[in-house]
Amino acid sequence: MNRSELVAALADRAEVTRKDADAVLAAFAETVGEIVAKGDEKVTIPGFLTFERTHRAAREGRNPASGEPMTIPAGYSVKVSAGSKLKEAAKGK
Repeated sequence: MNRSELVAALADRAEVTRKDADAVLAAFAETVGEIVAKGDEKVTIPGFLTFERTHRAAREGRNPASGEPMTIPAGYSVKVSAGSKLKEAAKGK
């Protein structure tokens, strides 16, 4: 399912226009992005998803093209965890 299909499904389910559903989806993505970028708290939608910023330490790796060793710098990543209701839905229950 791509974004336009998701927007259409949300609009039908919530009985709103596609424009309104797209605006809500964009606002949701922007808000979650801002909170995760700060890194001081996680976003939890109970039973569905949790978004959290994590720190990755620097490590040694290899350049896949040349095979030469290289240092991969420390950085941040996003951890997304599925909630219980989403896990049950994935099982088909």
